[in-house]
Amino acid sequence: MRPAPAHPYLDPRGADGAALPVLALAHRGFSHGRENLENSLAAFAAAVDLGFRYVETDAHGTADGVAVALHDASLDRTTDATGRVADLPWSVVRHARIGGSEPVPRLDDVLGTWPDLRVNIDVKEDSGIGPTAAAIERTNAHDRVCVTSFDARRRRATLSRLTAPVATSAARREVAGFLAGARLRADALARRALRDVDALQVPVAEGRLRVVDAATVAAAHRAGRQVHVWTINAPGQMGRLLDLGVDGIVTDRADLLRDVLVARGLWSAG
Repeated sequence: MRPAPAHPYLDPRGADGAALPVLALAHRGFSHGRENLENSLAAFAAAVDLGFRYVETDAHGTADGVAVALHDASLDRTTDATGRVADLPWSVVRHARIGGSEPVPRLDDVLGTWPDLRVNIDVKEDSGIGPTAAAIERTNAHDRVCVTSFDARRRRATLSRLTAPVATSAARREVAGFLAGARLRADALARRALRDVDALQVPVAEGRLRVVDAATVAAAHRAGRQVHVWTINAPGQMGRLLDLGVDGIVTDRADLLRDVLVARGLWSAG
């Protein structure tokens, strides 16, 4: 059973207002069939059109302090431009086109276009710390964002600039500490590793190390923390994770996850 939500972000509701048992997160929006449009407003709109209430995105900061929704540190892979975002002003980045057609969105645009959309924000580099916090403040989005980073210092630095709490998820070292406690069946150690966060957002496995199984899900729940698993694109694996009792699934295939949840009576559109 999912722990009681520690933050409004972690409390998904259906169209009728009833609590739903799982968070469904569209990874970088939904761009299946147009994979080169990841993290574009078009991809986020496609997820919203499917009925998703949660999307995942990444944040970098431009040289003049504008937070942009982009996974990579540079424009090279996903846009028709080149260069590191942190080295370029927004006046340059704004002209880059994702997949040759869609503008790189400001984080303000993602948060402001859909005022009810909940957004999982991975702060990728130090350049994104201040700009990400500023975007959350400007849009008053505290109740509907989760701030995460592989680096706990970067996450904490972002949080220190906010005027109200947001949901948070564990960094790599915190996950490692939790796993050590879970494997040793030392609940106090597992809880201590997660004392600063609300959720674990993790892959099923890291190399040969199994991260998500019945024991780790149970240990996280005993610690009062949710478990969100990324990036799951196969319906069979989605079903197995739901059977384990995970609290959230992050996917590139929002269409398939919706179908799985509909089949299980766990989906409410609108």
